[in-house]
Amino acid sequence: MSQTMMTKASSAHASSAQASPIRIHAAPVQIRSSRWHELPHADAAVGSEQFVSAAGHAGALLPGDVQDALVGLTDEAPRAGALLLRGLPVGDLPATPARPGTVTKPDTISELVLLTVARRLGEPVGYEPEHRGDLIQNIVPTRSAAGRQTSTSSKVELMFHTEAAFHPYRPRYLLLLCLRGDPLAETTLASIHEVLPLLTADVIETLFEERFRTAVDESYLHGRGNVLGPPMAVLTGRRDRPSMVFDADLMVGTDPAADAAIRALSHAVAEHHTAVVLEPGDLLVVDNTVAVHGRSPFTPRFDGTDRWLQRTFVVSDLAASAADRRGRVITTRFGG
Repeated sequence: MSQTMMTKASSAHASSAQASPIRIHAAPVQIRSSRWHELPHADAAVGSEQFVSAAGHAGALLPGDVQDALVGLTDEAPRAGALLLRGLPVGDLPATPARPGTVTKPDTISELVLLTVARRLGEPVGYEPEHRGDLIQNIVPTRSAAGRQTSTSSKVELMFHTEAAFHPYRPRYLLLLCLRGDPLAETTLASIHEVLPLLTADVIETLFEERFRTAVDESYLHGRGNVLGPPMAVLTGRRDRPSMVFDADLMVGTDPAADAAIRALSHAVAEHHTAVVLEPGDLLVVDNTVAVHGRSPFTPRFDGTDRWLQRTFVVSDLAASAADRRGRVITTRFGG
């Protein structure tokens, strides 16, 4: 296979409010993707422990400066809350599938590359309600979800959100690998480091208090009644560089002042964010404790050439979810 992995400049750009662009790793280093096949268990079933182990060993094949960039991400998130690697090999691709669960690929290059980066950041996991708990999910537009607030939508703006904001074991990192892009589909991000200076002291103080509740994403309910989670704070940790949990669609305040604070944050995020059009071979790594993400509307053709991303989630360790986990699949149940 002739593809190579390298990092290069990107088309990431800021909104009109001039948020910092996504950190793009630029390096002249290249490696041959054929070396991925030389790893023990690289031909194991995708998502199996043998395959995950192969991805762990494949970390040694990453260029040193790419490894340094990933270490830097775990040490302290960049101001934009994300890192973009470009030019990664994705292997040979069939037509974009009509549904996420109907994928048959001639090789597993993209899956191995995605999990290799995931293993350098922590432990990849799946969530049982999300694509049946698959460790790697294929994100493609579907007709049935076109107008909904889900990853397979297309006709609506995907509102800014922390991934699984309602979940007790939410991921630390969200990884999106682009196999096919769409020039109209912008992945949007907003970092608390960027929007904090736009908020008043009273709003910030309120956001640090447990005066907010979050409903459950519909994909986790499977028809069960929705519920609001226990009161929580939107901001935690250091006052100068806090962590954030926020969902513009599902989060509400428990009192009028809290509602006003969440509206102020939502406005700041909407007015001060970064966007990038992902291209084939782009891997976007989002620090889910710092940045919220979304996506602009786009128009799929449903002809086999539509946008196709692969996604995985990473937690810092597996121990916290042990009681609610089967292998690497987190099984927490929500709803009435």
